[in-house]
Amino acid sequence: MKKCEWCESSKIQAGEETVFWELPDGSRAITITDAPSIHCFSCTMNYQSQQTIKEIEDQLLLINTGLLPETISYKSLLEQPRLLKRNYFDFS
Repeated sequence: MKKCEWCESSKIQAGEETVFWELPDGSRAITITDAPSIHCFSCTMNYQSQQTIKEIEDQLLLINTGLLPETISYKSLLEQPRLLKRNYFDFS
């Protein structure tokens, strides 16, 4: 059973949230709508899983962020054409 990453409660629910993300070059932040999120009913935290964070961070490293609008859906962000096939800088 999955647990909250903050308080370890099992009272969590998956959903979608609007999140604000700084671009890797630090030039600006964008709004990402409908991002997969987890809500904990015990500690009231809303957060993204480590997998979702990695997907967003990798995609932002692999696309031309200069073409991104101020607001984009999570699905549209992941559908942006990549300049590289994968993140060659991830050694994890």
